[in-house]
Amino acid sequence: MLTELSWTALKAFLIALVLTPIVRDIFRSYNVVDRPGRRKVHIHPIPRVGGIPIAIAYLVSLVSITNFNASLPAYDSPVWKLIPGAAVIFATGLIDDFFNLRPLYKLIGQIAGSVLVFMAGLRIEAIAGLSLPWWISLAITIFWLLLTTNALNLIDGLDGLCAGMGLLATLTLFGAALIQGNVPLAHATFPLAGALLGFLCYNFNPATVFLGDSGALLIGFLLGCYGMIWTQKTATLLSIVVPLLALTVPLLDVLLSVLRRFFRNQPIFGADRGHIHHRLLGQGLSVRRAVLTLYFASAIAAAFALMLSSPKINRYQVVIVFAFCAAVWAGIRQLRYSEFEVVSGLLFRGEVKRKLDQRDQVENLSSALKGSRTEEDWWDVLVQTSGELGWIRIAWLGIAPVRERFLLKENAAPTWTFSFPLSASESIMIEGPLSAGSTSPVRFAEVVSQSCAAKRQHWERLPAL
Repeated sequence: MLTELSWTALKAFLIALVLTPIVRDIFRSYNVVDRPGRRKVHIHPIPRVGGIPIAIAYLVSLVSITNFNASLPAYDSPVWKLIPGAAVIFATGLIDDFFNLRPLYKLIGQIAGSVLVFMAGLRIEAIAGLSLPWWISLAITIFWLLLTTNALNLIDGLDGLCAGMGLLATLTLFGAALIQGNVPLAHATFPLAGALLGFLCYNFNPATVFLGDSGALLIGFLLGCYGMIWTQKTATLLSIVVPLLALTVPLLDVLLSVLRRFFRNQPIFGADRGHIHHRLLGQGLSVRRAVLTLYFASAIAAAFALMLSSPKINRYQVVIVFAFCAAVWAGIRQLRYSEFEVVSGLLFRGEVKRKLDQRDQVENLSSALKGSRTEEDWWDVLVQTSGELGWIRIAWLGIAPVRERFLLKENAAPTWTFSFPLSASESIMIEGPLSAGSTSPVRFAEVVSQSCAAKRQHWERLPAL
């Protein structure tokens, strides 16, 4: 079987290798190109029709399997159940490459392709042996296919990145299929690996042709279908995460994008330059080095996936999953997303406690100022609170005599100075080190200003002492 599959993959490779430059040159002559833009890294118009040679190479290879090898899959196998849906996805992407479809129409096409696959019998029917009702199965199947389809499309931002991610994920699932003896999955994956390898000869940096949506959506959809073929032959809960590990980088990019935009209260489906490959470019890596770095990360994830699929190490599956999660966390930290640094501080470095302490300090300051009877009492509250916050000096300017209090050593050098008005002629000035306290001077100023305005008429009615 392996020899026959190798010939099939070689055929797909040769078709893609020969057909890609022909299709590229034809569409370049008709000016069907991806033009440079603000969110793009290429500087010259490049044809974006790579999905066409990949689709042709893959389909021809599958047909040759059935026609010339009786021992290989028949047309009622899971391999052929994905073809109608994949055709709809490819057509949706190709139309978008030509006419720039609205997102809603693209989503409708993707859902239609997913429903076709479900109706053909390729679906997620059970999770870890637990059978699902048909309507839950339909919802999960559509969600999974939309996730993988768009994950590969979103990561298609650098030369060779999406095709390379697809190739590594396909080879990972092919290797897992060989380990588990999953014949339908092996038949489905290896021809795509050959087609992607042939296409990468022209798509790796510097690229002369791009995948386009027809290619990126097709690759993501096929990988999602491969994941479902895998789950149909898998019994344990941990081993069904193998497709997730195979698609680690694209899926992680989607997850991080959603979380970042959620934390910033931005549209979840908006566009930005915060994707993983953008972060690597922002750290000074060239396009080629950034792509190779992500290839390396995918190769590590592939190693974890293959270990998890091996029945010889079932007793270590939990350890493998924890090791993988630790590796992912280390990788995310290297990307230095400010959003996750803030959240990490809130959850793990006591920031929640400091925020609560800050709120308590403000509330205590407001109550103490409200309870002060005289101007001198009011000033004493400011001095005491400033000392508790670790500030160096506080001064009440514009009155005679000027009130001033050094709270630490008089020779302590302040690292910041902040002043705010109490009236047209009076102001409060505070000085302190950067590390002092958790209460914002701005919030302190708001409370003090409001209290002074409320207390001033009362002070003026008091007899002079």
